[in-house]
Amino acid sequence: MLPLKDIHLPEAISWWPPAIGWWGLAVLIALCGFLIISLFKRLTRKTVIKEAKKILQTIQRDSDISDYQKLCDLSVLFRRVAISHYPRTQAASLTGQEWLEFLEKPMKDGRFSQGVGRILTEVPYMQSTDSVPVEEVVNLCEDWLQALARDKS
Repeated sequence: MLPLKDIHLPEAISWWPPAIGWWGLAVLIALCGFLIISLFKRLTRKTVIKEAKKILQTIQRDSDISDYQKLCDLSVLFRRVAISHYPRTQAASLTGQEWLEFLEKPMKDGRFSQGVGRILTEVPYMQSTDSVPVEEVVNLCEDWLQALARDKS
């Protein structure tokens, strides 16, 4: 008899570390996920602003509602757009002067805290809205929406 040894099988291939192809696939999946999320945020932001502009035109053209109701609707529109455009934790709980300063973020011109924008926090407490320049508030809203469209935050 010949002195033959039994067949030796190679060790099983380890799953770690993965081959270079798996690393590449992991990076590609992460990159695609990041791109999809950023594209979704960008498209959603533009959609929110477009929808807000349509609602603003509806508010502006509706002659059946009072100036008080228009101002209330504008205030609600500002709040809805801010919550949709910025993280909810930043915009949802703000009131009074903090809210006006938050609205000034994209514009930086003081028209909310020192100008006509103050009406947004005062309108629920007004007895009469006869002397309120509703058209100026509508113009301010249009300018704010334009500033949001340009804003990259």
